[in-house]
Amino acid sequence: MAGKTEPTPANPLGIDLGPYEEAATRVRELNERILESMKATGLTSLDAYEKALKSLVDFEQKVAGASQLEWVSALAATHASFVNDVSAAYTKAAREMLG
Repeated sequence: MAGKTEPTPANPLGIDLGPYEEAATRVRELNERILESMKATGLTSLDAYEKALKSLVDFEQKVAGASQLEWVSALAATHASFVNDVSAAYTKAAREMLG
């Protein structure tokens, strides 16, 4: 149990706040480490997401180039461009939030 000290305006109960302040500091440091770890995990997840979407876009572009039908090529190319643009905006915003 915390020891008694002389009451002051900052400590009206007159208890030794040292152990409580030390605990609060440890909790604060732990929270900071957790947040940094979560940021790193988030960035790793974004990298994997970007890589997966890049593979999808590359595949769609190959389909667009291989098709004999003009409308299929145009549709696949347009969709690939759309996915690329939307994912770039999404990942940029997510990185800014994490950064």
